[in-house]
Amino acid sequence: MRTAMIALRAVLVCSAAGAALTGCSGGSTAPAERSAGQLLDDANRTMSALGSVTVDADTVSAGGSRLTTHMTTDLKSKCTNRAEWAAAGTLEQIRIGDTDYVRPDAAYLKTYLEKTGRDAEGSGVQRRWIKSPSSRAQPGDGLASCPYSFTSFGEADKGHAVSVGGRKAIEVEVHDRSERNGSFTFSIATEGKPYLLKVSYRGTDYETSTSFSGFDEPLAIRPPAAADVLDGAGLS
Repeated sequence: MRTAMIALRAVLVCSAAGAALTGCSGGSTAPAERSAGQLLDDANRTMSALGSVTVDADTVSAGGSRLTTHMTTDLKSKCTNRAEWAAAGTLEQIRIGDTDYVRPDAAYLKTYLEKTGRDAEGSGVQRRWIKSPSSRAQPGDGLASCPYSFTSFGEADKGHAVSVGGRKAIEVEVHDRSERNGSFTFSIATEGKPYLLKVSYRGTDYETSTSFSGFDEPLAIRPPAAADVLDGAGLS
C-alpha cells in the first residue's frame, strides 16, 4: 500500500457554506486513484459543509464500561443527544443556542445523587426536563456540544473496499503513535459525495465506533413543552 505521512485535522464546525464541497481540485478523479490524504481531505470538506448530520457512537473501555450516544445536530447551535451508560442510566439533552434541556432517567438520577449527596425528593426532577445555561456543561458530564470535531495525526494508508450501511466505501487507516499506538479507520463513501460514513478507533484504554448518517436532512429541534420544564436555577 502506498504510504503518506500526513497531519489530519478534520473539524465539523459552524459552517456558512451554501453548497457542499465534494472534493479538491481534480475532485472528479475516481476514489481508487486518490491518495489516502486526498480521500481524507475530500471527506473533511464534505462533512464541514453539511447543514445537519446524525452521529451514533459506541465506546467500550478496557475495564468493560460502555457508553452509547445518539446525536442529531445542525453543527452550529441546535442539537439533540441521548447518552446511555450501561451501568449508570440515560441522559437526554436538547440544546438550543445558549440553553440546555436535560432529562435524566431514574438510574442516572440515582447515580448522580449518590455522587453529589443531593436529594431530589420534592424537587420535581423525576421525568421532567431541567433547563440550564449551556455554559454550565462540563467535560465528562455526558452533555453534547452541537459542533462535532475530531483530530488525528499520523501515518495514513488506503485500506479495503467495504460496505457501510449498504453504501460502498473505502477505508483509510491512520496510525497515531501519540495515542499509545492507537489506530483509526475512516470509512469514506466512494459513490456520490465522499461522506465520512464511519470512524473506528482502537487504543489501549478504549475502543469506539462512530457512524454518520442523515446528511443534510431537515431538522425540527424545539424546546420541550413549558409544563414539562423545571428551571435548574431553583435546584439546590
